[in-house]
Amino acid sequence: MKIVIAGAGEVGCHLAKMLSEGYHDITIVDNYEERLALVSESMDVVTVMGNPTSINVLKAAGVSDADLFVAVHPAKEQDVNIVCAILAKHLGAKKVTARINDAEYLTADNKVMFTEMGIDLLFYPEKIAANEIEGLLKQSNLSDFMEFSHGRLQLVAFKLDEKSLLINRTLAECTPTDGPLPYRTVAISRGDQTIIPQKETIFKRNDLVFVIAREDHVDKLLEYSGQDLVSIKRLTILGGGRIGEMLAMQFEKSAEFVKIIEINKARCEVLSEKLNKTLVINGDGRNSDFLFEEDVKSCDAFVAVTSSSETNIMACVAAKKMGIAKTIAEVENIEYIRLAEEMGVDAVINKKLITAGRIFRFTMSTKVRTVKMINGSDAEIIEYIVNPGSRITMAPLREMHLPKESVIGGIVRGNDTIIAGGDTIVRPYDKVSVFALPSAMRKVEKFFE
Repeated sequence: MKIVIAGAGEVGCHLAKMLSEGYHDITIVDNYEERLALVSESMDVVTVMGNPTSINVLKAAGVSDADLFVAVHPAKEQDVNIVCAILAKHLGAKKVTARINDAEYLTADNKVMFTEMGIDLLFYPEKIAANEIEGLLKQSNLSDFMEFSHGRLQLVAFKLDEKSLLINRTLAECTPTDGPLPYRTVAISRGDQTIIPQKETIFKRNDLVFVIAREDHVDKLLEYSGQDLVSIKRLTILGGGRIGEMLAMQFEKSAEFVKIIEINKARCEVLSEKLNKTLVINGDGRNSDFLFEEDVKSCDAFVAVTSSSETNIMACVAAKKMGIAKTIAEVENIEYIRLAEEMGVDAVINKKLITAGRIFRFTMSTKVRTVKMINGSDAEIIEYIVNPGSRITMAPLREMHLPKESVIGGIVRGNDTIIAGGDTIVRPYDKVSVFALPSAMRKVEKFFE
């Protein structure tokens, strides 16, 4: 697939690196020579220097025969993304997507308007991140989650606390043997490893366990984590940027108390005007004494969403030591994600992974409904709609010989939700959730062609 990326910032570079591993033909356009130089040094892509809103520059990048055009200039350059995406579509790009930083553009009417102008997908990473954090706070013992078919099938991830009933038991010992399977363990993240478990795999303390479950079994399943479900009534947010602001607005409706700590005084004044029920505090969240003085320990959850990954991690570690039940950190440095989890942060949010998952779907077959890059593991979760006559429908799953680095977790078939087992036969038009490591992605897709 020929892909043109406009914007060699953090999101653009991460996306290019990920897509280049899938043997796509990647071209990156940017008007800053230093950014392009860094890209050229680290990956095998074509770079084009120039303004992506220039028709001549876009032509030089080859958008006329591009399968996908992605505009991911930094958030403050939203207008650039929209203009170059529209131009790319009219110059011949088959699919076009653009990053924005204004939730107003995502209303139903406005999305239709942008579709008519040629933009296939608008994505707002900060809005997506705020929504994910909200979901994690509602299920306080989860480290990650994903819903399929309006929640009828769910992927949940939880860390095994010392009280967990699973520790030192094998997967076979923890899997029900009577009746249809209510859930299936699809992966375990342990240190730097992502393990696709077998029957003899033994669960260990601090494992991050990924499970596909029917909606009616999620609450029962989470009892195995050894963690208590906490109702989030009092929330402290460190960082008053767009994510912090949106999160506070969402929780003002349901929480008893919401507090934002922001280091920039001018930003505090803006937040005070926009938020109705949130207490806005001007202060430095990097100072653990300050957090203690602000009585952070009285809250049920602490969310750190400043622009610094290091600050977010260390603040969450300090909050955890104060006794806060749930901590969530925005960690944009991907190398720090495992470190944050090992240091005791309950959940990690990464905008680059969120964005990559949304865009990655466009590089796969038209039968892929959803792709999500999973925090804390090397894997991705993909939801396919099965084509009639595809290879996956030819025999029971145990006879399919799927790659060992992949596992089919669950199936939604009409009104039925099925957890996949060896005897399961996939049928045309089933919605199938697959957990796979990057090395298996292309092999798995062949089963659904």
